Amino acid sequence: MPHTDFGLDELVGYRPDLPAPEDFDAFWRRTLAEARSHGGVVKADRVTARYGLRTVEVDDVRFPGWNGEPVAAWLLRPRGAVDPLPVVVSYIGYSGGRGLPTEHLFWSAAGYAQLVVDSRGQGHDTPDTGAGDGTQWVGGFMTRGIDSPENHYYRRLMTDCVRAVDAVAELPGLDTDRIVLAGGSQGGGLALAVAGLAGDGVAAVMPDVPFLCHYREAAQIALEGPYQELVSYLRWHSRHRVQSAFDTLDYFDGIHFARRATAPALFSVGLMDPVCPPRTVYAAFNRYAGEDRTMTVWPFADHGGGYASNPPAQLDWLRERGLGPEPRGAGA
Repeated sequence: MPHTDFGLDELVGYRPDLPAPEDFDAFWRRTLAEARSHGGVVKADRVTARYGLRTVEVDDVRFPGWNGEPVAAWLLRPRGAVDPLPVVVSYIGYSGGRGLPTEHLFWSAAGYAQLVVDSRGQGHDTPDTGAGDGTQWVGGFMTRGIDSPENHYYRRLMTDCVRAVDAVAELPGLDTDRIVLAGGSQGGGLALAVAGLAGDGVAAVMPDVPFLCHYREAAQIALEGPYQELVSYLRWHSRHRVQSAFDTLDYFDGIHFARRATAPALFSVGLMDPVCPPRTVYAAFNRYAGEDRTMTVWPFADHGGGYASNPPAQLDWLRERGLGPEPRGAGA
């Protein structure tokens, strides 16, 4: 597969000037305040025995998300670990859900707790009740509710993801000063959004080949993947709805969240990625507000990025920043 975008020298300097909507911050303050106003409690049931695991404890979690609706998650932690543990809050790629806990054993094996957040409507355990709002869409989730920011699918999903960070404080044995956000593709875009919305509540963020960045450019150049849903929708509605569609998507663009995020950040990009073109990843990375930001470049990678080589690199990066699983105050 050839490189799908600019050369690396051009990518490093790629900084499109895309202003956020004037009411972007007010929109998200109101959205999160409304979600939190519904209250609700976090519930966790121990289900380790169901999966035959000996070195990991597993809790089946429900926490209040958008509109106070219960969102499913798995909480995994190493058995016998000394509390409180740093926790990796993991978000899932497009069209996937939390799956089974046996799919998510890396971080607990490395000594961390991990909260694996289901994606409403995409997984099997968190329905998207907002899908019945009467709006029309093409295919999956990209254009669902695209008539307005209030109705758009990603308003609901991103709210769930912020509320997952809120839920950490109500789960025993977790260190709220060491919350790390992680995910690839859609999960990377969601991690970036939460980093911009949760502020000081996040210790670090690791968006891998992040989706949901620089929508208009992505729709024009992505060769595969969910951005094609936008293309299909706009092909049929190009006369009247192009500008309004991108006006809606501006409220969910990773570039704008990046400008508001300050936690240490470890991004990754595949220079042969046909799904999330490299310039869309760099558009967010180059606008990231935090001074401690690093890009891992995989020159011959497609949308899988670094594949199995990436998690060990993330471990090293976290430990360099004092975010390893060792008890606070202990040596490395």
